Amino acid sequence: MSQPPVQPPPPGPLPPAGFVRPPPNFPPGAPGFPNAPPPGSFPGPAVPAPSPAPFANAVPPAPQPKTQNGIPIDKQPLNTTPNRTVYVSNLNEKVKLDVLKNSLRTLFKQFGEVLDVVAHRNIRMRGQAFIAYPDEECAAKAIKELQHFVLYDKPMVVQYARHKSDVHAKKDGDYETHYKTRLARKEELWKSPLPGSHKPTFKAGKAASKSRGKGSNYNPTAHIPDEYLPPNNILFLQNLPETITQQQLIDLFQRYPGFREVRMIPAKRSIAFVEYENEIQSAVARAELSGHPLGPEQYMKVTFARK
Repeated sequence: MSQPPVQPPPPGPLPPAGFVRPPPNFPPGAPGFPNAPPPGSFPGPAVPAPSPAPFANAVPPAPQPKTQNGIPIDKQPLNTTPNRTVYVSNLNEKVKLDVLKNSLRTLFKQFGEVLDVVAHRNIRMRGQAFIAYPDEECAAKAIKELQHFVLYDKPMVVQYARHKSDVHAKKDGDYETHYKTRLARKEELWKSPLPGSHKPTFKAGKAASKSRGKGSNYNPTAHIPDEYLPPNNILFLQNLPETITQQQLIDLFQRYPGFREVRMIPAKRSIAFVEYENEIQSAVARAELSGHPLGPEQYMKVTFARK
């Protein structure tokens, strides 16, 4: 005679939401599980309540603006250490250099005698200028009154310069020491990447591979733009007026230490070469004279010569 099938016991009550089963032999009311019921009260493994995903409602941070009302937000605070020289940045780079310097001189002479205005067109210094005053009081007034003054549609950022100007070093009688220090700073600056140099501007790989297949006269700098050529003690001048003489170029470039000679090309007077004793000295002349005006609407281009 067959036995009737054994029916499983009815399921017990489900555990409350969020319940976590304590370990075996964990006494009720023990620290950590003060309200846990005794073992065996709920059959089967306890299922913890689902928890919301971390940062489910997190909002991604908004991108930080680089400018505010046209004024660049600097990564470092403005220099407040008094100096006789004022440093101006955020200038309009589209304005001609001689026009910009004359405008700055006219603007800043309201607060004292302007001893010198230094501005360059090269890639590292464009959009910046230095105005030298006889004393710190004039510089302080100019900074206070001209901060964020809109010049050629751009608000200027004005602060004390971090270093002494050449004109002050000559007046103080320590120009030789000052000049050596400035050369060392320039050397370190030239080792740093150019602004925007992380962006590809030319395809060197294909050009180099094609050149290698054409013979042993491969020049690795043949396809590099002039502005990115490595330092050389010889400078290459372009965009010269046809009427310029060798003596005029000598007078212009011999003002900088290490000058050796100027070599002109008789068949093409719009270009020339200037040689210095070393690359540091040529770099100084390049930085000072790049974009130098030689006539109406004509600016001299100065780069390192290709090696």
